[in-house]
Amino acid sequence: MGWKEQRKTSGFSRFLYLLIILAAAYGTTSAAYGGETKGAVVVSQPAAAQRNAYATMMYMGTPRDYEFYVAIRVMVKSLARLRVDADRVVIASMDVPLRWVQALEQEDGAKVVRVENLDNPYKDQSNFDRRFKLTLNKLYAWRLVEYDRVIMLDADNLFLQKTDELFQCGQFCAVFINPCIFHTGLFVLQPSMEVFKDMVHDLEIGRENPDGADQGFICGYFPNLLDRPLFHPPPNGTKLDGTFRLPLGYQMDATYYYLRLRWSVPCGPNSVITFPGAPWLKPWYWWSWPVLPLGISWHEQRRQTLGYAAEIPAILIQFAIYVGIITMTRLARPSFSKICYRRSEKNISFIQTGLKVIAVWSILASYVVPFFIIPHTVHPLIGWTIYLFGSFGLCSIAINAFLLPMLPVLVLWLGIFGSLLVMAFPWYSDGVVRALAVFGYAFCAAPFAWVAMVKIMACLQVSLEREAFFPKLGESSPPPGFNKLY
Repeated sequence: MGWKEQRKTSGFSRFLYLLIILAAAYGTTSAAYGGETKGAVVVSQPAAAQRNAYATMMYMGTPRDYEFYVAIRVMVKSLARLRVDADRVVIASMDVPLRWVQALEQEDGAKVVRVENLDNPYKDQSNFDRRFKLTLNKLYAWRLVEYDRVIMLDADNLFLQKTDELFQCGQFCAVFINPCIFHTGLFVLQPSMEVFKDMVHDLEIGRENPDGADQGFICGYFPNLLDRPLFHPPPNGTKLDGTFRLPLGYQMDATYYYLRLRWSVPCGPNSVITFPGAPWLKPWYWWSWPVLPLGISWHEQRRQTLGYAAEIPAILIQFAIYVGIITMTRLARPSFSKICYRRSEKNISFIQTGLKVIAVWSILASYVVPFFIIPHTVHPLIGWTIYLFGSFGLCSIAINAFLLPMLPVLVLWLGIFGSLLVMAFPWYSDGVVRALAVFGYAFCAAPFAWVAMVKIMACLQVSLEREAFFPKLGESSPPPGFNKLY
């Protein structure tokens, strides 16, 4: 190995060392993917029985079960970090893995209540979304009769401060983030077996439900909430009776934040952020930031609570594989190119077309494959770093195999990196300016992408026309001094 290769290998080693340091900074005690953490610090249950509870639900049967498991753990731990004066309850279906239940109880200090899934009678509606099939398990919150009040939560809530004053609200309280329909991502209830049985009866008789999920059912069960007064916590700490609307500050829709890149909610404290938008842009996904700026706030809470020890081994393995790919493709470049450009006497035009298609698809795959194999809930800085490094590593295969110039192949790579910088720029005045900046960047970058594609195709054509100079595999090279004129 020459001194150039040794210097490249040394550079890769230093980069790997820096990545391990970054991983250690973000890693804290947590269970590995579906595994149990040995030696973890056990958080003991509160000694005194609590009168109130923060509750959420967990069920299985979706492709994103693990992501929601992580989100629930982060929310439970963040509530503990805020020192809320209430139990933290997880209503878990019977098919939730036992190791997850143990992690919630022993490591996170949550109280897990196991339940059978409620049958959804609306699953055959034409407008029914299959991912909401088991959300009616939320009705089990009314069975928690050992508590005076329960705040029922979805996993995609981000708490900025504790909201214990909500336990003073009445029998049912919710926020209207939609002008006419309240949101069931956070609501306050007084547990009651009578109410629970009545709800189950309504399920059995098929009460009308516009969306077939918990949102439509609960909104139909409390149809007059819009006409109820706004909740204001009594200063003496007493509990109210009746139903109330909650101020918007208890359930701030992240969509509103992106318009002005700041909060402007004058009614009630700015306490809880919710993310009810597209399911693949939830804040725990590494690609959600800087596409959606609030994603980094959720990951900051995870860094302070659960940590990233579960994902770091997979990240380090991927990084090592990409280092190997870059090194091997560079060292094997001469032999690699001979395999791709072997001479053929028949169907030369068909072979040239096929090689062009393979080259283009290999470049596209270099940008797609790393995206899907990175652990979804890793920190965005680590996720984007390994994505860019992985796409660079896989692009090196196409560059060295087809003898392509590096810069045109990496134009898309540079464009993605630049778009991340544009979106992460912290000094936009509002969301509209940010959106215009992203659009302007894409408009300016498009011609460069087109020129790069033209350059790649031209280089491929030149290499294919030159392919006759490569010998067939197993064919001996012509002797020195050989000339076709003799």
